[in-house]
Amino acid sequence: MYISHVSLTDFRSYAQADVELGPGTNVLVGSNGVGKTNIVEAIGYLATLSSHRVTNDAPLLRFGTDRALVRARVQRANLVTTLEVEITAGKANRARINRANPVRARDILGIVRTVLFAPEDLALVKGDPSNRRRFLDELLVTLRPGEAATRGDYDRVLKQRNALLKSARAGGKPSTAHESTLDVWDTHLARAGARVLRGRLEVLRMLSPYMGAAYASLADANKEARAYYQATVLDDFDGEESPAGATAGEDDSARVAPAALLEASTEELEEMFLAALLKTRTKELERGITLVGPHRDDVLLTLGGAPAKGYASHGETWSLALALRLAAYKVMGEDDPRPGAGPILILDDVFAELDATRRTRLASIVAGADQVIVTAAVAGDVPEELGGTFLKVSPGVVHS
Repeated sequence: MYISHVSLTDFRSYAQADVELGPGTNVLVGSNGVGKTNIVEAIGYLATLSSHRVTNDAPLLRFGTDRALVRARVQRANLVTTLEVEITAGKANRARINRANPVRARDILGIVRTVLFAPEDLALVKGDPSNRRRFLDELLVTLRPGEAATRGDYDRVLKQRNALLKSARAGGKPSTAHESTLDVWDTHLARAGARVLRGRLEVLRMLSPYMGAAYASLADANKEARAYYQATVLDDFDGEESPAGATAGEDDSARVAPAALLEASTEELEEMFLAALLKTRTKELERGITLVGPHRDDVLLTLGGAPAKGYASHGETWSLALALRLAAYKVMGEDDPRPGAGPILILDDVFAELDATRRTRLASIVAGADQVIVTAAVAGDVPEELGGTFLKVSPGVVHS
């Protein structure tokens, strides 16, 4: 698939912008700060309903305005779809498909698929567990849009359960009413959480071989890249601390990704969740917060058996983060192998950070994508192997 036209109204720095794009490689060239990333951020928003730069929508609105519009024309084989998302301050966002009546924004999920790599993705390796959780959840929703509702259910139940724990903590000794109500919320949380966990495990299973292959292609190193899911519902988690700091090598990797977890059914995961909640209830009541569940899980990334976080060099970190995104690209392509259905690949200010060898290798990997959108401060940063169409970006203006 590819986007042939994107229009922005009061989005970020643009009062109005219209950009014509084509299949193959499109390079947006301009000095830092002129708005290149704003364009690819808007395209990514159509795919995920979130930004790779900020955690809420408020900064997406041009200063002084109360709404923004992102429109795009998406070509998928012979099918053309027009999408529009209206981002409104303090209200639920709305969307339109082919200029029909407004629908919920999440109803457009899955129509356009993108894989966006940006400097912020170094946080996938170096940052907090929330970055890795978000990566898995976004890919899951891209593959199965209905899972957005599952995650929403989990978040709502978690909020209610935390409110109950805080109330019990404030009152001193928990009452019988608190305990019985917690039993009810435990059931709801375990049911929703098991579905979230099952989805993440499946996504990681699909990603892992592609991640390893992509890292080997980019880095040409003898260190194997691997990923392990760290679930707080495991029996040996005592609620005292997150397992995010654990290490995993060849001898103890099963501890963080045991076969029992990977092969468990959703119902079995729900039972594990309930058992973990019961085990940690005393500590949760003391602290007034839920200590186990997908909201506290992590993914341990390793290179040659050592944790990438804290041990990987800057170049290795870049290569591993890129490998995760390239693996996501492969998984999406495998999920829908029909001609013209491949995801759009977006590389935001990536080549400037890579040495010549890695630039060439990355270019060879992505050259076959239906559409590649690249941003660069100078055209010379983009490998000649990619070719494509170059568009000049000036403050508020995009032209060929």
